[in-house]
Amino acid sequence: MSTRRDFLKTTALAGAGLAATSFMRAAEKAPIVAPQRKRTPSKDGRIRVGFIGCGFRSQEHFNNVLSFLDTRVVAICDISDFSLNMTKETFKKKGKELPKIYQGSEHEYENMLKNEEFDVVLIASPWEWHVPMSVAAMKAGVPYVGVEVSAANTMDECWDLVNTSEETGSQLMILENVCYRRDVMATLKMAREGLFGELTHCRCGYEHDLRAVKFNDGKSYSYVPGTELKMGPGAIGEAVWRTFHSIERNGDLYPTHGIGPVGNWLNINRGNRFVKLSSMATKSRGLHKFVVDNGGPNHPYADINFKLGDIVTTMIETINGETIIVTHDTNSPRPYSLGFRLQGTEGLWYNDGDTIYIEGKSKPHQWDKSADWLQKYDHTLWKKYGDAAQNAGHGGMDYIMMTDLFNAIRENKPVPLDCYDAAAWSAISALSEQSIANGGVSLDFPDFTRGKWINRKPHFALES
Repeated sequence: MSTRRDFLKTTALAGAGLAATSFMRAAEKAPIVAPQRKRTPSKDGRIRVGFIGCGFRSQEHFNNVLSFLDTRVVAICDISDFSLNMTKETFKKKGKELPKIYQGSEHEYENMLKNEEFDVVLIASPWEWHVPMSVAAMKAGVPYVGVEVSAANTMDECWDLVNTSEETGSQLMILENVCYRRDVMATLKMAREGLFGELTHCRCGYEHDLRAVKFNDGKSYSYVPGTELKMGPGAIGEAVWRTFHSIERNGDLYPTHGIGPVGNWLNINRGNRFVKLSSMATKSRGLHKFVVDNGGPNHPYADINFKLGDIVTTMIETINGETIIVTHDTNSPRPYSLGFRLQGTEGLWYNDGDTIYIEGKSKPHQWDKSADWLQKYDHTLWKKYGDAAQNAGHGGMDYIMMTDLFNAIRENKPVPLDCYDAAAWSAISALSEQSIANGGVSLDFPDFTRGKWINRKPHFALES
């Protein structure tokens, strides 16, 4: 879109230069916290659902939400004919009535929120729209709002999510599906039962070769060798918008897949919190090489100065004394990995090796294969809903996540992953940009709970 470059430049400046002032400004304007907004049941008893953004990510959400017998998709909104046509096919295959469609300007979602009544609105749009749409939905009176990851790009945006949720009483959930991955939930159970001892260190990240996602030919979601390289207008999927972030920003742009599970393991915002962060980035080479290799040295994109370092490394310290290393790499040739390592005083889980070591139970200095341990400590949510999740996206974790959210809606309970999680996890992006821009300087991490973390108790995926 014509304003994308200007927006991204503003985003980068806010992340790199205005973070500290954002902390002070938000703290000075702490809102009065409203009681949780309760939903009023619909006449037919079904949960009224709205969607803002109907692209590839939403298709899986449609599949899961439409499988719940007590839901009704009231309205959807998108500016793209391509996305809406995909959605129409999804509803047709499911044998479901097509909801009301809002399409037009980039702000048509505001009309949808004004005209319709929802119990929950799910947002799966380009990153720069996550906060404006979430804030608008909460202010429109929607009791539950689910926003895709990352939830926010700047410090001001992080505070906007927290402040608006507190002011309105609307529950905001960050839709971080990796928190619901089967092995992640099993290791969470193991950690809570003390198998690893006292936790000391975690590693995580997002290491995913997205070169062929940031460019395509406007027909296929991923780039097909030999076809035309496109991004922005004329492309489809994430190549329409995500590539511009790689041009204008240098930081960990997508931290939540890794840090979400770590946040749950370490009880962040619930008896623990992040206190310091520092980041550094390698030089940027991967995207330029991809353009030259596939489009030639004279391709127009070969002159682009991509700011995003190929590998961004972030170190975080918690108030309880744990350390975390977060890695971001979407520009290099490599297999997919989230690089999890969960280390305690009595053992560790190492995801990339599918290995576990528990002192006193594993053979000394020898890895155990993780499968038997993970099966033994399989989480209750997977035991209960695993069969229904088998054919759902991302190995079933999308289904488990949506089930957990909709159970909270049915019972008028707080969401499993709330506005404070959304803000703390997403803030890594803006802080890492600022740290890198200032030579890897260590930065203080804001307390988005304003002190409530001290008395808040673990809430996510508790087992009875």
